[in-house]
Amino acid sequence: MTDFKHIATKITFTLFIAQSFASAGFIAAAAINPILGAKLAAHRSLATVPTAAYLLSGALSASAWGIIMDRIGRRNGIVAGLLIGVVGNTLVLFAIQHASFLLVLVGLMMMGTTNSAVQLGRFAAAEVNPPDRRGRAISMVVLGGVIGTILARVSAVPMGSFAVSIGWDELAGAYLATLVLFALAAVFVFAGLRPDPRDVGREVAKQYPELTPQGEARSIWEILRQPASITAVAAMTLGQVVMVAVMVVTSLHMEDHHHARSAIYTVISAHTFGMYAPSIISGWLLDTIGRGKMILIGSFALLLSCIAAPLSPNIFPLGFALFLLGVGWNFCFVGGSTLLADQLSPLERSRTQGANDLLMGLASALISLTSGFIFDAAGYTMMAVIAGALSFIPLVLSVSFMRGMSAQAQT
Repeated sequence: MTDFKHIATKITFTLFIAQSFASAGFIAAAAINPILGAKLAAHRSLATVPTAAYLLSGALSASAWGIIMDRIGRRNGIVAGLLIGVVGNTLVLFAIQHASFLLVLVGLMMMGTTNSAVQLGRFAAAEVNPPDRRGRAISMVVLGGVIGTILARVSAVPMGSFAVSIGWDELAGAYLATLVLFALAAVFVFAGLRPDPRDVGREVAKQYPELTPQGEARSIWEILRQPASITAVAAMTLGQVVMVAVMVVTSLHMEDHHHARSAIYTVISAHTFGMYAPSIISGWLLDTIGRGKMILIGSFALLLSCIAAPLSPNIFPLGFALFLLGVGWNFCFVGGSTLLADQLSPLERSRTQGANDLLMGLASALISLTSGFIFDAAGYTMMAVIAGALSFIPLVLSVSFMRGMSAQAQT
């Protein structure tokens, strides 16, 4: 196992394809989850509970996936996660036919664990590449979401028509599409993710001992107390929270203004395009201008999007605001993921990354659960104001981190 560059390229490309299929499924379902919740729940304020259940299960399973992947490998772990998602989609389809809100929650919780497993793939790409290429590797995997946005847009609507043609609810179409996409991703990962990134990453770490933390594994608490780790985790967690807070109620906001389903898909597609398309350049920018500046720019973009989103309910301005929201999330997510990867030794990676995704998911689930009540009680503008306030935190932390790095370089 000496041609690390070739192996890293192959693994990164495989993860890119898997991300493309899996994210298409997540996007197709994400646009419909609040609408399905509003249809089946006892009260409209519970419309975002299915999304919260999805995010909460992803959060609670993140640490477990980290441990599992340390033991059985990244390949087997990601495949197992995708198969759980296939079963979860099947349950959601059954629940729609029988108007069961409880079964929808169970199915979406299974899909949440799938998302948790798939998201850890970005760290797998980072660990098989040398430190100076990690940003590009992570952004390459995240870039799969661009393909996912296109696949979601072209598959969900026709699948909805197909569902209607066989006597099912139109909403079932999104979950039919997701089921197929998860299955395709599982087949591709099972066939293509060889050798296992876990093993390759350990070998790569030996090639760069001066750039990789050495010694005994530190506790998660010790790692997360470091300024760089605090900045990285805050960027990912709060970037995710701000994104979810605005995105999850946008479908309901548009329904209130009588937009067609195709228009809702268009705006959500613009958002997801913004989430993933910047990965074409964000990896290069990240390795060029540094982690701190990327997080700063991303936080500022999140703030601007929160200001712009409530200004107009029309498709174009709302689509632009949601696109900008996605760009801010991308810069915070890729920047934070790479900054955290820089701080970890091979022994610390999976469990720390799992703990980070646990925290990120718990925060996202909490804001998703409360956003339905906030939206129902105070409206879309108040949700955007709260999200905008939260975006200030990673912005301030990134400035502090860069000042600390500058002071350290001068001593």
